[in-house]
Amino acid sequence: MYEKILVATDGSSLSKKAVVSAIALAALTDAALVALKVVPRYPQSYFEGGLALQAAEVGRIEQQWADEGQAVVEEVRRLAELQGVKAKALTIKSDVVSDAIIAAARKHKCDLIVMASHGRKGVKRLLLGSETHQVLTHSHIPVLVLR
Repeated sequence: MYEKILVATDGSSLSKKAVVSAIALAALTDAALVALKVVPRYPQSYFEGGLALQAAEVGRIEQQWADEGQAVVEEVRRLAELQGVKAKALTIKSDVVSDAIIAAARKHKCDLIVMASHGRKGVKRLLLGSETHQVLTHSHIPVLVLR
């Protein structure tokens, strides 16, 4: 049924539920798993006239975020392999999470994307956006959304 499943995670408790489901589905279908965490770049121009950080400090912050992201996906890889699922841990730096998820799924030849949805509605959804909605509407690869 599926040969390679991409699971997008941000390390949240809701995302961890999606990870558990993705691992179980991969085990059931004998699919490989790609665990993905999209790491943001440091916002440099949000506060015009604000105190700018030195380039070294920005680099340190971005490295910290990358290290934390790598730890998240390495844990997913470890959990998958404990259940006999071949898995790969992947972090990508991007400011547009949905585009990065879709591009990674395409690049790694995944035939399913699994991710969680926070289920925001109304003003919260308008203000915070929905990466899941963006993936659903722009991906040509099937998407399984869990809540």
